[in-house]
Amino acid sequence: MNLLPDLYAYAIQPFVEFGFMRRALVACLALAICCGPMGTLLVLRRMSLVGDAMAHALLPGAAIGFLLAGFSLGAMTLGSFAAAMLVALASGLVARFTPQREDASFAAFYLIALAAGVMIISLRGSSVDLMHVLFGAILAVDDAALYLIGSVASVVLLVLALIYRPLIVECFDPAFLRAVNGRGGFYHLLFLALLVATLVSGFQALGTLMGVGLMMLPAVAARFWARSVGALAGVAGVLAFVSGYAGLLLSYYANLPSGPSIVLVAGAFYLVSLLGGRHDSVLAVHLRHRAHKES
Repeated sequence: MNLLPDLYAYAIQPFVEFGFMRRALVACLALAICCGPMGTLLVLRRMSLVGDAMAHALLPGAAIGFLLAGFSLGAMTLGSFAAAMLVALASGLVARFTPQREDASFAAFYLIALAAGVMIISLRGSSVDLMHVLFGAILAVDDAALYLIGSVASVVLLVLALIYRPLIVECFDPAFLRAVNGRGGFYHLLFLALLVATLVSGFQALGTLMGVGLMMLPAVAARFWARSVGALAGVAGVLAFVSGYAGLLLSYYANLPSGPSIVLVAGAFYLVSLLGGRHDSVLAVHLRHRAHKES
């Protein structure tokens, strides 16, 4: 008889009573909308670790922006975007003019960027400042940050819709795309710019380390539930939002950091999907092998 009131009290009431919880939930929704398709495309393009590298590459720009203007949304956003794009361009140039693969150059430059960012904050900031930059503070998201996240999510989705076909073709047959119009490099660079913009939009909420988790974990979990690209992006977006919602509740009731709580919930969804998803999970492979033996 008391199930519905109890469900309301535990699952909804925190967002009704506290404005910071509502803002955090809206930020999770906006991030999930763009992280779903971006994470899916990263997985399809075999660039999952590149996404992680780009997230770390934000740090020196964010650190310089913090030192110049404190916790200024504009300064840290511009610094983060510039630093990550510099790493992307440098990695692309190395891969273009030397035999080294792009993923290897990304790894080298992101490690340099990560070390430089931590060093800059350590020299002029404090451990609290470093934790804020690395792990974010989604419960402290204000209206300006929400406008930024929502605007970036809208632009990312619009641009993805415009370049959807060439991106998908490049995922599966880049040689064909080069033969048809020779603009594969342009779409690749534009996709990297969208990736950086998405990571920057989530930087204020989840930090440089946690932001990529909301992008990649739902995307890799979606592979166990869907097959088509559209379905993958949809499932990834839903998992990302549910992870944000459940992670906020977990942090609220257990008094835990919000960013890591959200990513841990996304990790739990991935493990459940890995074990019991519809396609290629441990359970699905076991049932397929058993049916094959019985036939």
